[in-house]
Amino acid sequence: MANSIEFKLFAPYNNSVVLTGSFTEGQDIPLEKGDDGYFRTQVDLDDGQYDYKFRVQSKSFFLEPDEWIEVIDPKAKHIDESHQTAVIHIKDGLPIVDNYAWQHDDQGLPQNDELIIYEILVSDFSGGEDDPNPRGRLEHIVGKLDYLSDLGINAIELMPIQAFPGEHGWGYNTHHYYTVEPSYGTSQDLKHLVDECHARGIRVILDIILNHSGSEAPLTKIDYTYWYRRDPKNPDQNWGPEFDYDHYDDHLDLCPAREFVKDLLHFWVAEYHIDGFRFDAVSQMGHFDFLGQLTDQTSTQAQPKPFYNIGELIPESPDATNLDGPLDGCWRDGFLHQIRPLLWGDETDIETLKELVDAKRAGYLGVVNAINYLSNHDHDRIMVQLANHGVFDEAAFKRAKLGAVLVMTAMGVPLIWMGEEFGAYQPKTLEPAKINWSLLTNDRNRDLMEHYRGLIHLRKDTHALRTENVEFFHIDPEGKVLAYIRWNDGGSRVIVVINFSDHYRADYKICDFPSDGTWHEWIGDYDIEVHDGVWITDLPEYEAKVLV
Repeated sequence: MANSIEFKLFAPYNNSVVLTGSFTEGQDIPLEKGDDGYFRTQVDLDDGQYDYKFRVQSKSFFLEPDEWIEVIDPKAKHIDESHQTAVIHIKDGLPIVDNYAWQHDDQGLPQNDELIIYEILVSDFSGGEDDPNPRGRLEHIVGKLDYLSDLGINAIELMPIQAFPGEHGWGYNTHHYYTVEPSYGTSQDLKHLVDECHARGIRVILDIILNHSGSEAPLTKIDYTYWYRRDPKNPDQNWGPEFDYDHYDDHLDLCPAREFVKDLLHFWVAEYHIDGFRFDAVSQMGHFDFLGQLTDQTSTQAQPKPFYNIGELIPESPDATNLDGPLDGCWRDGFLHQIRPLLWGDETDIETLKELVDAKRAGYLGVVNAINYLSNHDHDRIMVQLANHGVFDEAAFKRAKLGAVLVMTAMGVPLIWMGEEFGAYQPKTLEPAKINWSLLTNDRNRDLMEHYRGLIHLRKDTHALRTENVEFFHIDPEGKVLAYIRWNDGGSRVIVVINFSDHYRADYKICDFPSDGTWHEWIGDYDIEVHDGVWITDLPEYEAKVLV
């Protein structure tokens, strides 16, 4: 039995809109415009799947006045790329996204201060010498969840998974904001991934682009300057049409771009049960007042589950994450830029190192405000950087281990770029560069992964590493040695001693040790004794000792 299905399009200043689809028998169906700015029509349809699109008399400045143009529904939940149409699914007389039945919604999830985040580009995540797949898909991440869980990962951050044009890319030119990128899989595939993550206590964070969209996004064709700035704020940092969060429609009493984005975020939380957003290019986006509204909206909507709103701010702006800031946390690019030269052997500045470890010195107030990393999708992996500076083989793995110690014991939330935990070495590229999982058959790569695994579990098991407390008790600028303690009020303590020099320091004397007695050196797995506040030890070059 057919049911009446509504099709609508928000286009308040366009003159005419018609609907055409697989159900219209080649005829256009005109839509009627309401006072709220929506064009609407009702169509009797049986349950099933149908293609459709709109034709609109455009108001965009780059077209002729009132020129007719075909447009995919800006809120389409599915698209057919080959025919450039939206796809609607109807079941029991109602439009649905899919039939997915959630299995693990009652699973407890880690709080923000407990997170170990793993950043993933879906298309490059599968891989290996025998990988027959032309590109990775969401299902391949599901196949690696047991590996990630064993590693200790409890949050994955997916680079943009909303539909974008082209055969390959990073997804930062979004065209269809409500649609899962078809080359990655279906809406059900994404829900299955989120569900399987939640079953393992792993949260899912989506990277989302709210500063700009792709040049062929549907809203650009309907009425460009209603949603976008005609001219970019900064031509040198322009990646596509920029949403105009200043534009206010007096007649309808709304800001079009803001309403579109608020509805969009609500949809992804409600429909896909995701656990956080990473907002791209926040510095260019600006409008921190609106960003604060978005973080309040998503955090409230997700309750009682935790939610994490992260920003990319370059240059860094710790105030954006603090008491009056709009964000829970932000990517700390300064950590990456300052730690890398120390690892490849440039002159070590102890004060810089102290700022890396203690994010409060850089202006961050809380442990969840700063997200630390050695690399991410925007930068070459640490192995590439080390090789570019003449550090190879065992020396490179040793320094990668030292970098991991700093990421996992510094104040803040750690983030790992996929494959870095076992020494992946592909340079940054927009071309396909799938992870080579067969590296894990090599002793050095496997050893690095086990080092990461141990550090991650140490962090998760040791509350001291999830506080804001950092105290430096041994500072030797000439010898390039630094020692600090992390602690909480419940008696949890971790001490880290770092030799950032290229010299082996035998019988090195560390004074003012926080307390005497027996400590366990975690990396080497042996006990030490401290007497009268003094510990004498050998410190190999570019190596850390971690005492618990």
